[in-house]
Amino acid sequence: MYTVVLLIGRSKARALEHSFQVPYPGELSVSKPLRIVMVTSECVPYAKSGGLADVVGALPLALKNLGHEVIVVMPKYRSIKTDKFNIRPFLSPMGVWMGDTEEWCAVHKTKSSEGASVYFIESIKYFDRDDLYHDSEFNDFLDNPRRFAFLSRAALQLCKEIGFKPDIVHAHDWQAALAPAYLKVWHWDDPMLGDVASFLTIHNIGYQGVYDASHFDNIGLQWGNFTSEKLEDHGKVNFLKGGIHYADMVNTVSPTYADETRTPEMAHGLAPYLNNKGQNYVGILNGVDYAEWSPDVDALIPANFSQDDLSGKKSCKRELQKRFSLQEDEDIPLVGVVSRLAHQKGLDLLSNAIESILDNMFVQFVLLGSGDKDLERFFGHLPVRYPGRAGCFIGYSNELAHWIEAGADMFLMPSRYEPCGLNQIYSLKYGTLPVVRATGGLVDTVQQYDEISGSGTGFKFQEASAHAIYYSVGWAVSTYYDRRDHWDILVQNAMAQRFSWDDSAKEYEQAYRQAIKNKRAL
Repeated sequence: MYTVVLLIGRSKARALEHSFQVPYPGELSVSKPLRIVMVTSECVPYAKSGGLADVVGALPLALKNLGHEVIVVMPKYRSIKTDKFNIRPFLSPMGVWMGDTEEWCAVHKTKSSEGASVYFIESIKYFDRDDLYHDSEFNDFLDNPRRFAFLSRAALQLCKEIGFKPDIVHAHDWQAALAPAYLKVWHWDDPMLGDVASFLTIHNIGYQGVYDASHFDNIGLQWGNFTSEKLEDHGKVNFLKGGIHYADMVNTVSPTYADETRTPEMAHGLAPYLNNKGQNYVGILNGVDYAEWSPDVDALIPANFSQDDLSGKKSCKRELQKRFSLQEDEDIPLVGVVSRLAHQKGLDLLSNAIESILDNMFVQFVLLGSGDKDLERFFGHLPVRYPGRAGCFIGYSNELAHWIEAGADMFLMPSRYEPCGLNQIYSLKYGTLPVVRATGGLVDTVQQYDEISGSGTGFKFQEASAHAIYYSVGWAVSTYYDRRDHWDILVQNAMAQRFSWDDSAKEYEQAYRQAIKNKRAL
């Protein structure tokens, strides 16, 4: 159908598409390879604050393996090491219109290890900062709306400068959510970009990019678009809301989270606008890069192991205990956490449960994370109160994250909501049984333990409370000690799971083609 559009023109193609249309997700039409631009604020290995970076780092390769051409456009932050990643100057200067003012930037470029082109927008004014989004006190930079509006406009301008005519502009989260708006408001009759479809991925609806309306003139989207159906949100501008309105297709990162965010309780005010998208809002489960997160090939852990030979896991546990100054005993169950210390992640609930867990259960606990300063102080002091039984590292270490996944016996995620989650998927592959709240992608990826049959891959609880955390960890600990045959079955079940980007990329391909159809039906 896509090829027919190119050959016979738009008006006839609309009628033809209508007569053959099959509702998504059953759309399986085969057509020519797509050209895709991903606009993002972060991407591994260059800059990361969360799972968004992992997705944008892995999805382009999976799409490339399907035959598509993908380029990634992101900011050139101060922290990005140009020599390490062979990032070189590519284009300078490049003018970008913001409101009624033309601003200037430079563009740098590299090839990822998988061969995808990555372009970096260099602007001293907007991106030469110590952090991606926040100052040292974790406060948003006051000009964030201008910074990321500039990113979206610069990404579209770059396509024109290099002659890259995409089929899809794929915007990630609120930081890139204005790209669909710019396509429809400013580029609707552009020979290069006028027929380009837009696609928006919501990685976490709790972060919407809501800012004072005083920034709207600089954003340059005309005040006629500052309405409650589009970009206005209680007198402020809401980037994500605008992206939802203008995008030809919207998705989030798990089927259950897509269902949850259609409800007022979970959508943070955006449920009506997501429901208005109908079948054009879908959930596509994130995949995992098993070239990095698999214990048989992981170069960061003390010893490799596999589903058939778990001896290396014992070594990883012993080395993890040493690193955190815990009692070295392979028979004590070890609970691991790698997380932002934030309300969403339920770490405040855990802070109200962990002392009871350590007081009443023969168990060890390690945590890696940063965020809320009160939580940093609380968890940072646990090793002093529970020497040899609790360990904590405030900050982030990729190596240590791998060590915890490999060396812990269970992995705790007490999230209030979790769009997809990746750590529970990593944990499954490492035979580290997840103990998770049943929400979002945690529902879609963890199978509940059945005490009768021994089936399942982990432990799920419903209530977001310290009480539920305590008893769920207790359930897992009692299984470890009292039903060891079941525990071993669960480990085998968990390690057999596979959540591949190859499968997710096929779903994205279908959704992209639906977005193209939606665009041409306008």
